[in-house]
Amino acid sequence: MPHPVFAETAASISELKANPMKVVASGEGMPVLVLNHNQPAFYCVPAAAYEAMMELLDDAELLRLVKARQEEPSVPVSLDAL
Repeated sequence: MPHPVFAETAASISELKANPMKVVASGEGMPVLVLNHNQPAFYCVPAAAYEAMMELLDDAELLRLVKARQEEPSVPVSLDAL
């Protein structure tokens, strides 16, 4: 059965066990697909890429919240009142 692949680099789980940092480096900052018996097992994501993904997810959630609140009535407030 075909599987979608969301990484340009793949490595076997044996390669990961032998030298984890080499596998991470092979992705050049991007996720690496780790295969187990030629089946996708998981993605090895460097910390910087993971942090960027979390920021994007947070931004998407904030955008959803803003769009949901656009129809709510606004209340005029002066800065001095705050």
